[in-house]
Amino acid sequence: FTKISFVDIFVTLARVIAALIFSFVAGIAIAIAMYASSTVDRYISPIARLLMAVPVVSWILFAVLWFRGVEFRIVFVLIMVCAPLFTVDLLDSMRDTSRDLRKMMRSFRPTTWQYFIKLIVPAIMPGIFTSWKINLSLAIRVVTMAELVGATTGIGHQLSVAQELFSVADVFAW
Repeated sequence: FTKISFVDIFVTLARVIAALIFSFVAGIAIAIAMYASSTVDRYISPIARLLMAVPVVSWILFAVLWFRGVEFRIVFVLIMVCAPLFTVDLLDSMRDTSRDLRKMMRSFRPTTWQYFIKLIVPAIMPGIFTSWKINLSLAIRVVTMAELVGATTGIGHQLSVAQELFSVADVFAW
């Protein structure tokens, strides 16, 4: 066995966390815009669904062709895979809020901020947690594949090295 490098594990996890945070912020901003405006929803919804249909391998190939920096490539792939999923999940959670609750809340004439904080945020929390769980597991698999193609650090890179050395034990260890 080769020595397990905690630096590689840390690098992979840092890439995942950074990309997920950015994807979540972008996803929730887009979902709020889509929830607030049917016009925005009409234009963005098909694009989000299209982006979700693109295979991960295609995003990796696009990133290799379009960008020079390895870190940017990996983060780009993660964002392109995770942000549309966050957007669709969060929008669906917002739309699933009970119509009766929305009517009742509107009867109190809240500001937009109060409506969002008092009703929408608590209503979508289960959807947020579910979306984070799904995206976290997806991001770990995607970052490993992206690191296989050209990264010099990370778990995917170590898998590539183990494969080149025909070390089955190291592949299983990583």
